[in-house]
Amino acid sequence: MLIIQCVLKNPETIPDLDLLETVLAYNFKDRALLERAITHRSWAHEKVAPGDERQARKLHNESLEFLGDSVLGLVVSNYLCGSYPGGTEGELSRMKHRLVSAPTLAKASQGLKLGNFLRFGRGEEKSGGRQKNALLADVFEAITGAIFLDGGLEAATRFVCHALRDELEGADPLSAAKADYKTMLQERLQASRRPAPRYAVIETLGPPHQRIFHVEVSWDGGSIQGEGHSIKAAEAAAARAALEGMKLDESENGDESSDDPCSST
Repeated sequence: MLIIQCVLKNPETIPDLDLLETVLAYNFKDRALLERAITHRSWAHEKVAPGDERQARKLHNESLEFLGDSVLGLVVSNYLCGSYPGGTEGELSRMKHRLVSAPTLAKASQGLKLGNFLRFGRGEEKSGGRQKNALLADVFEAITGAIFLDGGLEAATRFVCHALRDELEGADPLSAAKADYKTMLQERLQASRRPAPRYAVIETLGPPHQRIFHVEVSWDGGSIQGEGHSIKAAEAAAARAALEGMKLDESENGDESSDDPCSST
């Protein structure tokens, strides 16, 4: 960690690519790809004439990020199909969603200290870009794309399996389903032939940088609210509260219908 910090004291210099390749467990044949993968658009725009978007795109990592997103999805899908050959499409999709999500990728980037190698413009550097989860997830995808271009799918697969080893090994249908509360709520209602739940933003509180959203989920049996720092998080919280309420009602009333799977409503 100290070595990395010393290397990056001057943001104008290229980070220690030898050290970065050691971290990634991959040696590039074309190091220009690696340089581009760790270059944020803010740095690129400081190096070109004002408004020269085309030249900036040749320097920053967004196209590699786009490619890496698809490569990552393929690698993870292939891993899951091999590990869970009997998994349903829904189970596989939920596990994949968790494995390629921004929080998962940001955590992996933090584990590899990728934020210490990024090249940012002065403004992004001052705003703490190296600690932003969204940017850490982006650079993970960009590096995946760069390795794919440099070494092919096999090399990209090795990197993803190296960087996401714990997450891949810990993936299972049950934990993925529990984390996807919105899907669980919808499937629960569909199973009893009831309409899909509806979500609505009820209230938004706090300053722009610390928003708290209150969302209400309603269904034919009731409604309940949840909150979060994004609409998506608030919807998930509301769905979780709805599921917990349904389970509580069942335990209090005795879920008699569940004793006979052939009973009709």
